This record gives sequence, C-alpha cells and structure tokens, in this order.
Amino acid sequence: MNAAAPPPPSTEAQARPARLRVGVVGSGRVGPALAAALRIAGHRPVAASGVSDASRRRAEALLPGVPLVTPQEVLERADLVLLTVPDDALPGLVAGLAGTGAVRPGQLLAHCSGRFGTAVLDPALRAGGLPMALHPVMTFTGTPVDVQRLAGCSFGVTAPAELRLAAEALVIEMGGEPEWIEERARPLYHAALALGANHLVTLVAQAMELLATAGVGAPDRMLGPLLGAALDNALRSGDAALTGPVARGDAGTVAAHLAELRTHAPHALAGYLAMARTTADRALDHGLLRPELAEALLGVLADGGRPQDGPAGGPEAGGTP
Repeated sequence: MNAAAPPPPSTEAQARPARLRVGVVGSGRVGPALAAALRIAGHRPVAASGVSDASRRRAEALLPGVPLVTPQEVLERADLVLLTVPDDALPGLVAGLAGTGAVRPGQLLAHCSGRFGTAVLDPALRAGGLPMALHPVMTFTGTPVDVQRLAGCSFGVTAPAELRLAAEALVIEMGGEPEWIEERARPLYHAALALGANHLVTLVAQAMELLATAGVGAPDRMLGPLLGAALDNALRSGDAALTGPVARGDAGTVAAHLAELRTHAPHALAGYLAMARTTADRALDHGLLRPELAEALLGVLADGGRPQDGPAGGPEAGGTP
C-alpha cells in the first residue's frame, strides 16, 4: 500500500498566520517529516538543503514546493532551522555555519540527534542563536507515513531553561510527547535507545536467518506473534517477563543451542552467549533462575557450549521458547 501524502493544514491552522518560517539542513529521513508536521501545525517550511537524489525525492514528497538551497541560504530564510544531519557531522556543521556568520541573533536552531544535548550548538549560541535538542524516539522511513507516526511519539528534549517551554511546545505541535533529558544524561539516554531498538533489529534479523536455515518457510510469520507478545510482556512487566531455557536453568538445552550454532551459524554464537549471560544475571537477580541450576548453566556459558563431562542442567520445562 502506498503511503498517503501528508494532510494539508487544518482549517484552524489555515486561519492563523504561520508563526515560524522553518528550514531544514539535511533532507534525510527525519528533517522533512518534522518540517511537514510543523506545516500542519501552521508553520511555514521555506527552504531545505540536500544534494543526493534521495534527498530531493524526500523533499518533493514531504515538502512540495519548498526549494532546495545551500545550508547558508536555509539559515537566511528561516526563523527555525532543523539541523538533521548524522551525529558525527553535526559539530562540524554547527561550527561552519557559525563561522561564516550564517546564524542570526534570535534564530532558533534545533538538532535532532539523540547523542547530543545543546552543548554541541555552543558556536551558534555565541552567535546569538537559540539552541534546542529535539530527538524523536522513532525510526523513520523517509516517506509521508512518518508524519502520521509522529502522533504520540516521544521526543527527548534538552534546551536552556528559558527555552524549555518553547522546545516542548514545538514537540507538542508536531504531535509528539516531550520528555525532558538533562544535558549530562544525553549519551546514556541515547545508548538505552540504541540498545533497545537497533539491537532488537539485529536480533530479529538473526533469528529469521536461523529459522530459514532450519527450514522454516516464513520466519517472519512464525516470529511475529511470539515477538509481539514478548515485547508487550517486557514493557508491562520488565524482568518478570523473562522465560525460556536460560531463565529456567536448562543448561542442557542451552548447550545444545550452542553446539548447533557452532556448527551451522558460528557468526551468531558470540551474540547468543552475550545475551544468555546477561539474561542469566538478570534472572538470578530477580529470583527467576534457581541458584542450584545456575551453576551448571553458567558453566556451559563460560565454556562457550563445548562438550563437558557428564549431564548438565535440570529437566526442561515445555511450553515456551
């Protein structure tokens, strides 16, 4: 199904003058979607920068009629500038724009990086700019569906105290939910999101590969209900939702898993071991893994699943993975 185009401004938004001219520096997947959401709220996207064919297509789809110009020209035209470039490019971009005199006093500059707070915008601040960090906690596709997904999306917000209300208001206007993050906590906040979202994709993709190797014809259909339930249970109950052979202390089953991975998917072995050790620690801490079963299980994990003398682990419990 093709994604629907961004809806036009509401009657209420059309009835009032646009309050901010919005510019986007970096027409990747994020910036055009945020600018399109601000347009719906009554603001006016006026310029964007982007050089690749993909950037141009995104701008045309999400910001029709908005010209693509240089970053300096974006700042000349806009009251609010969204800096939506990769994290590693952000410090150099900010320093370069401030160094060329492109930043105007009173101009709002909001980056969308999860890693950084507002300190990365200090060169712009010294030039009179007003810094904000507005990080949408969502994955983006680069299509109009992203605008719809912003409804109820959390944003990690960091800004000087005097700009906090303005920053949170912008998030609300985009349909999001502002969550205040202190400057010093930004790297930990971002690490948590990467651990949960990015690593989840890796785990799911790897699980589908292994199922395909095992002969399953539709790994996605098999995993969908299981992973959906596991995610829902984890969000509701945290560590109490742990199940499976590690949480039960089934050392023999875990040893069998490791042997199969060593034979058929050695690239997956290190990840399985790391997650199993972490799961065992959390299951022990929360009283889910019985101490009398933990010793054999941890021995299997410490040995990396290589054959050991004698039986390991207790009886297997069925019914869950």
